[in-house]
Amino acid sequence: MRKHNGRGAQMHLDNRFSELKHEIRTDFMNHCEKEHEQLRQLKTSYREVYPKSIINKISSPDVGMQYSMNPYQGCEHGCIYCYARNSHEFWGYGAGLDFESKILIKTNAAKLLESRIKKKSWEACTIVLSGNTDCYQPAEKKYKITRSCLEVFLKYRHPVGIITKNALILRDLDLLRALNKHGLISVSISITTLSEKTRRLLEPRTATIQKRLQTIKTLSKHGIPVNVMLAPIIPSINSHEILAMAKATAEAGASSIGHTMVRLNGSIGLIFYDWIKKHMPDRANRVLRQIEACHGGNLNDSRWGVRMRGEGKIADQVNDLMRLAKRKYFNGKKLPALNREMHALYKDDQLRLF
Repeated sequence: MRKHNGRGAQMHLDNRFSELKHEIRTDFMNHCEKEHEQLRQLKTSYREVYPKSIINKISSPDVGMQYSMNPYQGCEHGCIYCYARNSHEFWGYGAGLDFESKILIKTNAAKLLESRIKKKSWEACTIVLSGNTDCYQPAEKKYKITRSCLEVFLKYRHPVGIITKNALILRDLDLLRALNKHGLISVSISITTLSEKTRRLLEPRTATIQKRLQTIKTLSKHGIPVNVMLAPIIPSINSHEILAMAKATAEAGASSIGHTMVRLNGSIGLIFYDWIKKHMPDRANRVLRQIEACHGGNLNDSRWGVRMRGEGKIADQVNDLMRLAKRKYFNGKKLPALNREMHALYKDDQLRLF
């Protein structure tokens, strides 16, 4: 079986929606691609786009945020389990290799953000960067869209949350410290394993585990609140590491911890199935069966309030371990509430100028 080293998904997947709009015939090119697949180098391409809006209102009651924004569509990190893969299909691409190799750059993100939050009708509420795709993925090193957005948040004294698994966030430590001075920032670092071997398979283009732990230490050293997300927990892949991950992140200085159970919604079920059969053939069937056992016999469960935690004996064991981890390593710790008053004061001060 052909493997795409350095990538998460191991397959191109047709867009579920393309046939609803039009048919594109590329028979000859598809034939050439299959004939020369082993010689073809899959390179990441970037395309600048100009969306009309950037802030998303979150309607799901179990996500834990009200607003999010994503400077990039698609994510080169290539995490095999990523729920955001499905969103790439709405842009006309596939959820497999397209998701991690065809990245859309939302060039006007900072301008759209500024236009929205400076409106008189806008009331400050934490906006989370990376509700869908990682705002510090490799493209950020070149395009600096996330940094531009942080400058807007600081200018308008507006609360912001960040979710990432990339140590590149430390590049913007100056802005993070300035935001934190006013109680306007919290950071969530995603940790899925302490094993580099597992990390390279699950998340091939992410920062190493040691870099992530060092990132937690550095942010915490500067007083910036850090939450850790053990997300997702996958039975028989990283479920046995829960207590060890909690201990390591607590020692690094994290203030709180959370988790989600893996759920393979939409096209991700097929992508994950293909991946695990190629990378973990010896335990593929066991892992798939245990995931299904957490979701009523399916790889996915879309029920609010249940989908993130799962149900059944395996899910109960994971949830019990998380409760134990919190009592043992995070007892009495929690993230501080972000300041929502500074933005209103800023707008009042600006109005007085007139």
